[in-house]
Amino acid sequence: MAEASIPVDLLNPGQVFACLGFLEAAEILSGNARGGFDWSNEADTRFRLSATGDANPFETVLLFLRDANVTSRSARELGLDTSKWSVETRQYSSDEPFPFLPPGSPATLTAVLSTDASDEADNRNAVRTASAGATRIEISHWGDDRRVAGRDNVKFWAGAGGYPGAALARDSLNLVRDRLAESIDDPLNVSAEQSSSFRLDWRRDYIPLDIGFSLNAHSGKRFNTVGYPVVEILAAIGLSNSRPEFHDKLTYRYGVLGTGRDGALFEPFFLRASLGAPELPFLQRTFCMNLGWPGKEGQARCITNVYEETNND
Repeated sequence: MAEASIPVDLLNPGQVFACLGFLEAAEILSGNARGGFDWSNEADTRFRLSATGDANPFETVLLFLRDANVTSRSARELGLDTSKWSVETRQYSSDEPFPFLPPGSPATLTAVLSTDASDEADNRNAVRTASAGATRIEISHWGDDRRVAGRDNVKFWAGAGGYPGAALARDSLNLVRDRLAESIDDPLNVSAEQSSSFRLDWRRDYIPLDIGFSLNAHSGKRFNTVGYPVVEILAAIGLSNSRPEFHDKLTYRYGVLGTGRDGALFEPFFLRASLGAPELPFLQRTFCMNLGWPGKEGQARCITNVYEETNND
């Protein structure tokens, strides 16, 4: 087992989700992943991660992302693909169930990160089970319907009929591929000019009414938004098996699980559960995040305010 840690801002929900993304990816790529948030030094809060093997588990995940191709997956019966956005679409096999209700557009087709050029159908279980040589990670949480699945999809980016999640994932990776190998010690703070994202890291977003103008209205001037692509892509992976607690469309709660009193790390199950902010018999902290509408109400959302709840031990 190898263990390493990275700095994390617990008041940034995207960074917390991304830490779970590292955990999920390490479980798939290496196996026996364990994790926990360590705030014993409040000036240097860390996310600790261990996994099978001798390699730094953060490095294993980042090198996978560096080399990964991004495709979408559809079902032949849907007649949907992402070729319009230069993202190849591959089909689920006839005996493989589509992971959520049929989408109405290509926007929420499953995104696949893969270092296996063939992406054979018989490798489909790699996304859910750790196995030697697993080379594929799927992102499909944005297709969930809370009314049916019972869990909110935490889809903050706009337009079911707009730009696909698979294309956003590809764009995010392309912005930082050549820097991932050098970002092992602090990957959640790797920044790049980013015009669109999953809106999971609130450092990029803004509400036009709050700042007094819209960047889109000043196309003749040089205004660029700086985003954090590593956070965006890993946060999307982190939401695969866990979600923050939904209160309403503009309010969520999330929790983080501290390392054991003896420094022990936890299996993925416990960190997944803790994200939904239930009361657990472990060291934990809970936070509330508020969102706003940067444009037309009912479309894209962005995080505007985060605070820690005062009832934490």
